[in-house]
Amino acid sequence: MPRAGQDLEQARLTFDRNVGGVARTDWRSDLADPSTYLARQARAADVVVGRSGTPDPEPSLLTVLPGPFVVEAGRPVLIAPPGMESLRVRRVVVAWKDTLEARRAVLHSLPFLERSDQILLVGVGPAGDGEGLDDVAAYLSRHGQAVTPHRLGSDDAGAGEAILGFVVRQDADLLVMGAYGHSRMREWMFGGVTRDVLQNTPVCCLMSN
Repeated sequence: MPRAGQDLEQARLTFDRNVGGVARTDWRSDLADPSTYLARQARAADVVVGRSGTPDPEPSLLTVLPGPFVVEAGRPVLIAPPGMESLRVRRVVVAWKDTLEARRAVLHSLPFLERSDQILLVGVGPAGDGEGLDDVAAYLSRHGQAVTPHRLGSDDAGAGEAILGFVVRQDADLLVMGAYGHSRMREWMFGGVTRDVLQNTPVCCLMSN
């Protein structure tokens, strides 16, 4: 596995360059399927950080597709678009749909939300998906945050575009949402909204499943 070994060494060197000055770090690697290995390591993490958007021109053997991984990780996954070097949480958009995935995303995002200045809670659906929206707004308000509920009347086919359009208009710093998958087969077909957001988000996105 000479190519895999070279890729791992290059990844370790990149890791070392980027964690200079950080007190506590731990490099882990193995010659194993990247997605499976990373999912196992996620058990020891509060959050997994990855990248999405325009794909690398030459993906390496270490490439892990973020869409399938979000559903397998069992942990919140913070996805950063290409070129993003830092994250602020001044204004956060929370995309709400009354599902288990969205409920987990709200819970897992609390450490970020509690550091924000404003939370924009967005219900998306044919009727603005108002079910539970006010309850979630009240729940987040009890954590001491300023929460503003919004309803976007969009069908499922345009939900991803509607969410990202709202993120841009509000000059948001972070998007929080549930990740929706339709199968747990190895060759993954994940929800259209999840796919659209991962491919096109201009801001960091925290997803849970």
